[in-house]
Amino acid sequence: MICLNTTQLECFLTVANHLNFSRAAEQLRITQPAVSHQISTLEDELGAKLFHRTSKTVQLTQAGYLFLQYASEILKLAGVSKVRINEANQARPLRLGIGCRNSMELNYLAAPLEQLRNEFPQLLPILRMSPFPSLKNLLEEGAIQAMFTLQEPLSAKISYRELIRCPIVCLCRKEHPLARHQQITLAQLRKGGRITVCPPQVYPPGLFSAQSQATTGRGTDELLFCDNLEIARTLVQSGYAVSIVADLPTARTDGLCCVPISDFAPLSYGIAYLPGQRNPALRRFLNLMAQMVAAAASRQD
Repeated sequence: MICLNTTQLECFLTVANHLNFSRAAEQLRITQPAVSHQISTLEDELGAKLFHRTSKTVQLTQAGYLFLQYASEILKLAGVSKVRINEANQARPLRLGIGCRNSMELNYLAAPLEQLRNEFPQLLPILRMSPFPSLKNLLEEGAIQAMFTLQEPLSAKISYRELIRCPIVCLCRKEHPLARHQQITLAQLRKGGRITVCPPQVYPPGLFSAQSQATTGRGTDELLFCDNLEIARTLVQSGYAVSIVADLPTARTDGLCCVPISDFAPLSYGIAYLPGQRNPALRRFLNLMAQMVAAAASRQD
C-alpha cells in the first residue's frame, strides 16, 4: 500500500519545476537536506527513482516524468478535500449538552437558551434530566458539557462555577405555623408535622445530610417518601407536609414560604462543566446563567 503525504508531493513538484534542490529548498523555505529526505522517502514509497542527480545537474527519470502527470492532481485533490472537510465542519451544528436533575432546573433554561439561539444560530442544545449520579457519569464521559448541581466531590477533570450560596430552608405553605418565623431551628422543624423524604439520588450529600438530621427519630407515619422533588413540592402545596430544600431564587413558588433553618450552613449551588473545550456556547451559557441567577436573587431581596 502506497502512503504519500502532501509534503513529499510539494517537494517533488518544486524540484521538478526548478531541477535544482537548492532553489526548491529556498522556495519551500526548508533546508536542502529536508527536501532530499522527502524525495528519497517518496522514491522509496513508489519503488522508483524520480531524478537523475549528479554534482552539476538534476533531471527527471522516465518514472519521474510519468509521476509528474499525477502528482499535481493528487496534491490538488488533497487541497480540495481539506477545504470541503473544513466547510463541512463549519456547517456542522454546534452542540451543547446540559444536565438537569428536576423540572425546576429545566425551567431555568428557557431564557438563556433563547439568548443562545439568537447568538449562535448553529447551536443545537441537548438536554438531559436524570438523578445526580447519572448526570455526573454523563459529564465525566463527555456526553454532556454542563450540569446544575450543589457543590459536591467531582473528578479532577471537571470544573465548577458557583452561581449562588443558598440557605437550607423549610418549604411550607404560607398558612403553616412554621411560616410565621423569620428562621427556625432543627428542633422546631422536628415539631412541625409531617416531612417529605427524598432518596440520595435526588438529594446530593449536603442536602441529604440535613434531611437525615431532620427526620431522625420520627415514626414512619410522620414521613412521606417521594421519588423526586416534584412529588415533594406537590405534597407541600397540598398541605400534607413540609420539605427541606435548598433555597434557589429561581425556584420560588407562589403560595409557599422558604424559612431558613439556622442549624445548617448555606450550600454552594452552581454548574459543573468540562473545561478546556473550544465551545463558545458553553462559556456564554455559564455567563448567562450567572447573570440570570444574580438578577433573580436581587429581585428576591
